[in-house]
Amino acid sequence: MDTQRLGTLEMSVAMTVSGTIGWFVLSSGESVLRVVLWRCIFGALTLFLACAAMGLLHHLRNKRVLLLGSLGGVAIVINWLLLFSAYSRSSISIATAIYNTYPFMLFVLGAIFFAEKMTAGKLLWLITAFAGVLLIVMADTKVGGFGSQYLSGVAMALGAALCYAICTILIKKLSGTPPHVIALVQVVVGIILMGAIAHSAPATSKGWGMVAIIGIVHTGLVYILLYGAIQKLPTHLTAALSFIYPAVAILVDIIALGRRLYPMQIAGAGIIFLAVAGMTFGWSLKRREPQPALSVD
Repeated sequence: MDTQRLGTLEMSVAMTVSGTIGWFVLSSGESVLRVVLWRCIFGALTLFLACAAMGLLHHLRNKRVLLLGSLGGVAIVINWLLLFSAYSRSSISIATAIYNTYPFMLFVLGAIFFAEKMTAGKLLWLITAFAGVLLIVMADTKVGGFGSQYLSGVAMALGAALCYAICTILIKKLSGTPPHVIALVQVVVGIILMGAIAHSAPATSKGWGMVAIIGIVHTGLVYILLYGAIQKLPTHLTAALSFIYPAVAILVDIIALGRRLYPMQIAGAGIIFLAVAGMTFGWSLKRREPQPALSVD
């Protein structure tokens, strides 16, 4: 198997597995605090073994890696807390759709803090994505009202997207550092943070099984596959395969949990995905002028 095919397979598996995490979180029957704590514990064990096997542990002596990795760890743990909490409030589908606005958060942060150019095309896609979020929020009043839980879920998903964007910026500053090491630092920081507020273990054998899978598979294995794929694939293919994640998450929500979206929610989610795809692949909303036909005389 050639390198690009292997990378495509790794990315596809990583995104497919990631799309199922919402079901495992809700099915565990455990509190979000407990799920995040044990995700970090099982994830740290898996990533430590992987880093040790690959001879990468010496990177942990780098103070810059520890500092920026730790800051990213704080952001990613808050990201998990918010996103997992959003699942039960607004549904996996809606939380995932809104969470996928994080490229726009990254775009805005880059413009504010790094003076990156804010093009008219990207700004237009940002406004389009915002319109999709508004449609989802407006569904609360148009179809009978889902209550404050629904709106808090939307807000939490937006907060999770912002935290992920912040984490991404910090990771970019560690260019050249093996990503498995960065992920290990992040989950160790998560153990420290969550250990201070969540002390109990899962209450049932099912809970143990679910958090173990979330930590070992959704964290350890997915990080290893995802980062391995990113090193093998061109950017455009990585971006395209990333859309597997929200597609699987929505299918899981509908098939496994029996959730149904209202038309306004479907429209809002669709607009968000369209905007993200448009910005990712550089689509233009401007109408192109027809080119004159070439003469063959």
